[in-house]
Amino acid sequence: MRSCYEEGKRVAETLMLEYARRYGIRIKVVRIFNTYGPRMDPGDGRVISTFIVQALRGEPITIFGDGSQTRSFCYADDLVDGLVKMAASEPLFTGPVNLGSPAELTILEVANIIKEMTGSPSATVYKALPPDDPRKRRPDISLAESRLGWHPRVPFAEGAAPTIEYFRGIIG
Repeated sequence: MRSCYEEGKRVAETLMLEYARRYGIRIKVVRIFNTYGPRMDPGDGRVISTFIVQALRGEPITIFGDGSQTRSFCYADDLVDGLVKMAASEPLFTGPVNLGSPAELTILEVANIIKEMTGSPSATVYKALPPDDPRKRRPDISLAESRLGWHPRVPFAEGAAPTIEYFRGIIG
């Protein structure tokens, strides 16, 4: 089963590829996976911003399910580097290319890292896992590595530090 979000992305790719074919223009297709970094919207509902805001406010950190589901997170600077490399790639190379980090963390690990880095006393609370929540989310970046010479360089905790400081500045 695919979510509306996933289907929307697939339709957008199809429309762009058809437009390029029909009108003879060059396009590049990039699939962006979970990205984080400073300037995220504190209310965007993404796991990183939600956990950081909850931790900084001393609110309970909400984990859906048991926290064993995995995600991978790519620091924004790494993503921008990949986008630039894709834009500069050979003209006939369209993609799609996955850009994201293959380094997986469980949601519980992410919560614990953020609690530790913020020094938060927040408790962890568990809620029911939504039925369509994927157990694993990890991009295959082999095409980005082979065709673009790209891979993410910033480990999660290293990128989390400036992200947390950004949120500290806007939350107060």
